[in-house]
Amino acid sequence: MPDHARSQDPAVQAQLDRLWSLSPGADVLGLERITQLLARLGDPQNDMPPVFHVAGTNGKGSTCAFLRAAIEAAGHDVHVYSSPHLVRFNERIRIAGRLIDDAALAAILDEVLNHAEGLGASFFEVTTAAAFLAFARNPAAATIIEVGLGGRLDATNILRAPAICGIAALGIDHEAFLGRSLTGIAREKAGIAKLGVPLVTMDYARPLREAIARAADAAGAPIFARGQAWHSETRGGRVVYRDERGTLELPRPGLVGAHQSRNLALAVAMIRHQSVLSIPDEALQVAAHHAHWPARMQALGDGPLTRYLPAGSQCWLDGAHNPSAAVPVARTMAHWREEGPSALVLGMLANKEAAPVLSRLGAMVDLVVTLPVPHHACHAPEELAEQARGLGYRAVAAQGPSDALARIAAHFGQPAKVLIAGSLYLAGQVLEENDELPQ
Repeated sequence: MPDHARSQDPAVQAQLDRLWSLSPGADVLGLERITQLLARLGDPQNDMPPVFHVAGTNGKGSTCAFLRAAIEAAGHDVHVYSSPHLVRFNERIRIAGRLIDDAALAAILDEVLNHAEGLGASFFEVTTAAAFLAFARNPAAATIIEVGLGGRLDATNILRAPAICGIAALGIDHEAFLGRSLTGIAREKAGIAKLGVPLVTMDYARPLREAIARAADAAGAPIFARGQAWHSETRGGRVVYRDERGTLELPRPGLVGAHQSRNLALAVAMIRHQSVLSIPDEALQVAAHHAHWPARMQALGDGPLTRYLPAGSQCWLDGAHNPSAAVPVARTMAHWREEGPSALVLGMLANKEAAPVLSRLGAMVDLVVTLPVPHHACHAPEELAEQARGLGYRAVAAQGPSDALARIAAHFGQPAKVLIAGSLYLAGQVLEENDELPQ
């Protein structure tokens, strides 16, 4: 699925237009083009601050958020590369804690694109090169790199020797590139393993665990897996983490959902199994509360969009767009229908399987409202609503977020709980329309 980016800054938009004209735009896996492009730029990836490299189907962004919060709580500056952006392209590149500004972004995209002529580098490869170049030129104590797609052939996997690697939750997504075999997906994610670099993982079913172990063994990477090298559980409103260094009791994360306790524990395990950066336990306590990751069960504030709902309503936003992401979100919504009127607003890209997401999230609410994902090939709202009706749910189609919330208000006529989900691109539109730009 092609990526899309727009900017209100003319200089940035000019470079984004160049990027579209020079690259195929769609996801293209392989390390040949990124290797050539970075070589033309002087191989900046070798000059970045120590790297925390994170893969996974779901939860890798939240894990990166916990890592950032912990490193910053320890008094260190940290660079972060993540994708996709929600509203502004700048969100992908965070330099020493701050989003790259428009002037610096325009300049570095111009430089990278000047070196990319004739390579056919993709949107993500050019963006990755720009981030690595920016990180190499600015001081920080660490760099957090989120894998874009898969792992083994992802452009970020050009990194030679990260400080540590981690793999978050696994599930089926990006089937056109990774297939529908969870074992194969696990093998691809484990492709980020590097000789002598600790690989910290969640606990998985045995076939996945064995696939990761084989990939790590082939790379010469030691594995530190949940349930073996480290353990975590939620007990009495606390997250209890344990490894050979001892036991930590942490607050439950500020990020909503039981799955976020596991993502927090993965970040803690990564920090405690690396040796390049000193992070005191007190910083891990702070990270649990202070980590913020937009569009992950985010409670939307009062704004132009949420005002379409009756006063007293709650509106939540989550980018869940595959079955494995929908499961923990559905658990969070388990008691919604008992607590009063509830609705799901759902828009999904055409390359995503809608029925499993609908079946999990739709069962948690009284009404499903479907809508398009702007500027992307997506499931037609009426067809998506028909799928929901086929599953036994009451469903209507809307033209956009404001229309969807207005329909919910008219349907219930009283405060309701609402979840907007199905696509990070839709989440970006919602945040923009509600004046809640990620910072």
